[in-house]
Amino acid sequence: MGIIFSRQCEYGVQAILHLAGKPPDSMTSIKELAVELGIPYHYLAKILQILASKGILRSRKGPAGGFALSSSPNDINLFTVVEALDGQDLTRKCVLGFPECEGENPCAVHHEWGEIRERIYKMLLAKSVGKLSLKAKLTD
Repeated sequence: MGIIFSRQCEYGVQAILHLAGKPPDSMTSIKELAVELGIPYHYLAKILQILASKGILRSRKGPAGGFALSSSPNDINLFTVVEALDGQDLTRKCVLGFPECEGENPCAVHHEWGEIRERIYKMLLAKSVGKLSLKAKLTD
């Protein structure tokens, strides 16, 4: 599991980036994605359903069915995907898990984490799925 994102979120981002490299009108099956990404089928199915329910993916049932991005990869930023799968905890919760951590009652790393969290948030907003999928292909 990652330091910042849940395993579910990491797998969701991987799937979204993979789908971003597909032709816009093509559907990709869960089975194909699961095999290509090495993600357990049923776990990936659950993740893709969440992303579809949030409007990030579209789905079609049947033999020619599967999943595709619901809009251009350049119109989807990484924060949208992270928020759909992990919620807004990244931008709101204490990194050490203290429920009462806030400006008047900060934990030991509250101020430092606040600066880091803001930088991460801005980076996630600035990165489109389209740009990230192109970079991922360069390193394959």
